[in-house]
Formats: sequence, structure tokens, C-alpha cells
Amino acid sequence: MNQENRVALITGANKGLGLETARQLGKLNITVLLGARDSSKGETAAKKLSAEGIDARALKLDVTSAGDRDAAVKFIEKNFGKLDILVNNAGIAVEGGWGGNKTSSTPLQTLQQTFETNLFAPVALTQALLPLLRKSHTARIVNLSSIMGSLTLHSEPKSPIYGIKPFAYDASKAALNAFTIHLAHELRDTNIKVNSAHPGWVKTDMGTDAAPMDIEEGAKTSVALATLTDDGPTGAFIHLGKALPW
Repeated sequence: MNQENRVALITGANKGLGLETARQLGKLNITVLLGARDSSKGETAAKKLSAEGIDARALKLDVTSAGDRDAAVKFIEKNFGKLDILVNNAGIAVEGGWGGNKTSSTPLQTLQQTFETNLFAPVALTQALLPLLRKSHTARIVNLSSIMGSLTLHSEPKSPIYGIKPFAYDASKAALNAFTIHLAHELRDTNIKVNSAHPGWVKTDMGTDAAPMDIEEGAKTSVALATLTDDGPTGAFIHLGKALPW
């Protein structure tokens, strides 16, 4: 696929997986918009990528802010007239101590906070940007999910995640997967592909240094889904080219 003149928005892109995803897309000659809650951190990240020869622009974007979402849409429409790639990368995990199962004592506030960032925000942003994505010849939407959102693996005693059950985080990613399936079905006859990505357990602030995967490897799934050819999948849950159980 010719990536010239393509524009990608990556949320939560001032560090970690978001920044690396932007870097890898930028090296494919795609203009990358770095969404960041903190505009100064976004500018710093954009300058870092620009120094590497990448066309990178910082965009203040707290995904939970309706005002920021509206401003982002207007900025993209004014400056580019379309959007080719949306990577819903921003996410949070506020539950400490992921061992065991504390579902019965999970505060509603924790659920609300987690869903606000991990589900409601990407849904709202995607809906707002759909008119611009429809103007692209080959639009791609990538929702950053997690293997922790797999209901199949959570219910399988032999699964590697069976004993790890942070309820709010897991439920938010399962719901995000549902969004992927439903939106992909609605858009199945268009040029827009929608997929969920599991990056893996990656050395980031969330993954910690205990994670086995380097950040460069962790970004590969998102980049691959963002640059799918026309015969690529839609409505899928993917990790490094392989389908995961929902």
C-alpha cells in the first residue's frame, strides 16, 4: 500500500506504545498526529520524531474531554481534509495488585473511571472522526485492546491469564472488543477496516520492566493493522498476525 500523503492520529502518543507506534508509522512516510493530554509533552515527543525525519505534529487531546475531541476533529479537517488511520491507543489501568480476584469489592468509581478512558472516550472519538475517515480511500481504525479482555481465556482454567482478574480493566477491554466487532460489521461494505490489537506484555509504564517484550515489538501489531491492504481482516482481534479468542 502506498503510504504517501496518509495521515494518522494516535492517542496517548507522547510516550510508550503510542509514541513507538507513531515512530513506526512515520517511518513509512505517514504524517503522524500525536494526541497527548499534556500539550508540552506532546510537543516534546513531536520534536523527537521530527529530528528522526518524521512528519510529526503534536495535538492536545485528552480523550475524555469533549472539547478536546471536537478541537481535534476541526484541526484535522482544516489541515488535512481527511483521516486515514485512527489508533485508539490511550488507556488506563487503575487497579493495583493484579493477583487474585477482587471483583466483589471493585468500587463503582474504579469501573466508571476505567470505562471513561478505555471505552467511552474511544467510542466518542471514533464516532466524531468517522466523517473524515470516510473521506480516505483506505481508512483503518485500530483499537488497543488486551488479551485481558478475552472472555474465552478468562473462563479457561488452563489459560495463562486465568488467575489474573482486574475486573474494571478486563471488562473495559472486553467492551472495547465488542465495539470493534459491532463497528466493523456496520462498516463491512465500506473502505474502513476496524480491528482490535493486543500488543503483548510490553516494557512500558503499565507493563513494567518485568514484561518480556520490548516496546518496538509491542507496537508492531498496531502498525500492521493500521497499514492493512484491502484483503486484510476486519472485525478481528489480533496479536502479531495471529487471531486471538474473544
